[in-house]
Amino acid sequence: MRPTTRAWILPVLLTVSGSLVAAASVLRGSTGAAAALLLPFVLLAALNSPLAFPRSIGAAEALRRSAADGRPVVYWRAGCGYCLRLRFRLGRGARQLHWVDIWRDPAGAAAVRAATDGDETVPTVVVAGRPHVNPDPAWLRGQLPPPVREI
Repeated sequence: MRPTTRAWILPVLLTVSGSLVAAASVLRGSTGAAAALLLPFVLLAALNSPLAFPRSIGAAEALRRSAADGRPVVYWRAGCGYCLRLRFRLGRGARQLHWVDIWRDPAGAAAVRAATDGDETVPTVVVAGRPHVNPDPAWLRGQLPPPVREI
């Protein structure tokens, strides 16, 4: 199975399930309830899709950029609740990190396995060359370089 396909399985299943539940409600004559039932499924699908995360880059490029700018590298995968928690708890600060989707980048998956004794435990964050598995978002925010002010 292609990595891109695997990342979309859960969001597609949630959308299809929500559509079936909504269709059953429409057949019973309740279109308002159908819309109310479909909305949570669509929201869950969006949250569990790659769309909820900043654009991913390859592991080699992320490490190169991190060496140049000192920003951490986050290894993640779609559908991971801990990754989603980290992403949303970082807020806008998430854009400052270099994100690597381990389902799209075999080198990223290998880096995570090397850091976690053979497991693909995500999120794994590399700060200053040291891996941290599922770090506290508040701690990670403290590892970000200060924003550059334009004069």
